Amino acid sequence: MSHIVIIGAGTGGMPAAYEMRSALSKQHEITVINAEEYFEFVPSNPWVALGWRKPADITFGIEPYLKKKGINFIAQRAVKLEPAQNRITLQNGESVDYDYLVLSTGPRLAFELVEGAGPDSGHTHSVCTVRHAQHAFNDYQAFLENPGPIIVGAFQGASCFGPAYEYAMALDTDLRRRKLRHKVPMTFVTSEPYIGHMGLGGVGDSKGMLESELRNRHIKWITNAKTLKAEADSLQVEEYNDLGEKIRDHRVEKKFAMMLPAFRGQPVVAEVDGLSNPLGFITVNEHQRSTRYPNIFAAGVAIALPPVEVTPVPTGTPKTGYMIESMVTAIVHNVANEIAGRPAETVGTLSTICLADMGDTGAAFVAIPQIPPRNVTWSKKGKWVHYAKIAFEKYFMRKMKTGNSEPIYEKYVLKALGITRV
Repeated sequence: MSHIVIIGAGTGGMPAAYEMRSALSKQHEITVINAEEYFEFVPSNPWVALGWRKPADITFGIEPYLKKKGINFIAQRAVKLEPAQNRITLQNGESVDYDYLVLSTGPRLAFELVEGAGPDSGHTHSVCTVRHAQHAFNDYQAFLENPGPIIVGAFQGASCFGPAYEYAMALDTDLRRRKLRHKVPMTFVTSEPYIGHMGLGGVGDSKGMLESELRNRHIKWITNAKTLKAEADSLQVEEYNDLGEKIRDHRVEKKFAMMLPAFRGQPVVAEVDGLSNPLGFITVNEHQRSTRYPNIFAAGVAIALPPVEVTPVPTGTPKTGYMIESMVTAIVHNVANEIAGRPAETVGTLSTICLADMGDTGAAFVAIPQIPPRNVTWSKKGKWVHYAKIAFEKYFMRKMKTGNSEPIYEKYVLKALGITRV
């Protein structure tokens, strides 16, 4: 009998648990460890920050659903990993031994890289967690009583730009509905070399599409932006040109700001010798297996992927939902093969399918593979994307409750777009 432990119960860890349970016989034990007792659907956090969703709409308690599938659940933070002993130490002092370990730990939000950043002790908000999104909504309610300038964007080193665009557009929509938009100058501040880069070198006509959208919504922007300091009433920003030369200093005024941070690896993996790169992201081979520890696999934001290209101000590479699900499937097949005495040989696909809501419309992006050159590069804007994202939220939440990990919705979207292979 083998014991498979999965650390993390997000959009990678939960599907990994369900797929692993389906692939392995009942004699093998599966345990999920997560710092929180609940699952949250992270893509809906921008809606929470505007009050369009309540936290209860996009979260649920994990244990009852895993228990139905015969999967153990431990709601504790993993604080120490000892690969030589195949052991994990939890925050309460208890330990868990494993035969195979799947790391889907997600990122550490590195607000400390910018002075004054972050929602807890700084002067910027975030939509990276449901708690942060609820905090943003609470302050947004106060802001509406006395509106003023708003900044939305992403700090240097960020790799997940989509939620910044989504929040900016949805925020514009919300303010127009409240008939307050004329009182709120908006600036989009991003480390991307151009609007629509998104850490991907652009997808289709994402540059033209998103620039046009920002112009139509009267949102100014600063690209190649390095934020030096966040203050209560402003951001101090340096702007660079394409050669990496500083060309301008900005003091951008604000009464409210939502800035996505750079990601780093979680301490539990970053502190293990040989498991991760200098930023704490886990180094894996094409089979999602650790390059140092053969019984450790990893998926999602926790893994190391090189930037698509060097940019004047650092940007990272996003790991999107469809890509993460593909990584998870590869891990499950490879662990099952290992247990059966066969070699690990399944490779995940590094492809992107992104539905970006804009409040009253939306944009869809497909990049196959994610890193250029690509076989498919496709982008499209329309109100249908807004409804497609709502449908995806409902679908994925149900899928995580029922334990059906098959990416049916994603395959349907690809088929609807005329894409049959990834």
